[in-house]
Amino acid sequence: MFDDPVGPVEHFSWGRFVIGGQEHSQPEGGRVGKGKDIRLIGREVSRWKERKGHKLTPEMITGVYDQGIEALVIGIGAEGMIELPGKVKRAIEEHGISTLILERTPEACRAYNRLYHEGRRVAFLAHGTC
Repeated sequence: MFDDPVGPVEHFSWGRFVIGGQEHSQPEGGRVGKGKDIRLIGREVSRWKERKGHKLTPEMITGVYDQGIEALVIGIGAEGMIELPGKVKRAIEEHGISTLILERTPEACRAYNRLYHEGRRVAFLAHGTC
């Protein structure tokens, strides 16, 4: 679905990210790396465990505030199933994040890499399946 050997996101396919040469997925029987939903700032990956269901709430946008982030990219799933209500967008803006990009996860990977290489202070929240 997405490949970029330069990275930081090097590969994305259904439920599987490769970042910095390390896999993050959730195959049957357990989690590999940080799992299928990730948070990425620079090249630092963490688990985005707060995401539940297909409608984001303000409480699910975590780990990106108070970090000097100017752009937030949200991968809304391989098939674009995640919804981001207006109240969540407003909460993100109220925390001083001026650029918000919502894309299906393959396109969001591309957007994150582009902004990262432009030298922008960018964060990525990504859902790895639906």
